[in-house]
Amino acid sequence: MDSLEEMMNGTIHPACLQEPPLAIDVIKELDMFGICLYSILTFMSCLSLLLYLDICVYIYRHVPYPKKTIIIWINGAAPCIAIMSCFGMWIPRAVMFTDMASNCYFAVVVYKVLKLLVEELGGSSGFLKRFSGQPFKISTGPCCCCCPCLPRVPMSRRMLFLMKLGALQYAILKTVFSIVSIILWTNGNFDLTNLESTSAAIWINVFIGVLTIISLWPVGITCMNTKGLLQHIKLVPKYAMYQLVLVLSQLQSSIINILAMDGTIACSPPFSSQARGSMLSQQLMIMEMFIITLVNRCLYRRTYDESEEEQDNTHNGSLNFNLNSEQASI
Repeated sequence: MDSLEEMMNGTIHPACLQEPPLAIDVIKELDMFGICLYSILTFMSCLSLLLYLDICVYIYRHVPYPKKTIIIWINGAAPCIAIMSCFGMWIPRAVMFTDMASNCYFAVVVYKVLKLLVEELGGSSGFLKRFSGQPFKISTGPCCCCCPCLPRVPMSRRMLFLMKLGALQYAILKTVFSIVSIILWTNGNFDLTNLESTSAAIWINVFIGVLTIISLWPVGITCMNTKGLLQHIKLVPKYAMYQLVLVLSQLQSSIINILAMDGTIACSPPFSSQARGSMLSQQLMIMEMFIITLVNRCLYRRTYDESEEEQDNTHNGSLNFNLNSEQASI
């Protein structure tokens, strides 16, 4: 048995059994294609940040408070993930920390999306004034999309509070569990590659997954029941971009990590299978988040350009009406 293990270990490159390489080792191993690829992806990450700063300036100047701070938070999801992925690409040993930072930011964005929907409908008071007593469909994803027989629940102040609490708990608890995970990692008790039932990483990740599903449910309920009233702000494409960030940052990364742990993604020195899977995930994320940043910039700038034009037209129309009334009276 020992000889068989020695033979098997003898056919495996030592780098495939080691930790992710240091940043300097990654740089030393880059060929011309690798240098071009890393340079282009780094440029895309920086450009995502610049585009985000541009939309921040525009939103800050043209959108009233508190809506502008919420929109700035939401638009920052894709650039934040792109920048963190860029750091993870250059420094493979920091991937766990960069992923945690991205996920903590996105946890806040989930709550901000719900806040934006409420603010677009007049804030909490305006929302309740418009929808109080009206039945809301709750058989939406990701919790109850398979339960169409669920009764509709009338909207009330308590219902709105519970929906906000459901989204806010993820923003708080995700950050708390990320800090706990880092503390356990320093003591050697948190290992993402350990799939045993006694592993702390397994239990923490499962619990965070449940919290994620719970937090997405109130956002889905609100969007499903109010999308007809928010067509003028292009709610559907904006919500689609938010959902796309969620799928790419959570589901795609999980699938790639599972394939890497299973050995489907081959080892490529100086990267082990898992380190190579993380590297591929970071590179894909940079390109995807760059595209989403471009789309979000077009969506949000165009939306508020059109709203300003509508306000100007309404204002001009009222002025013309007043002038005509004065002339008629004269």
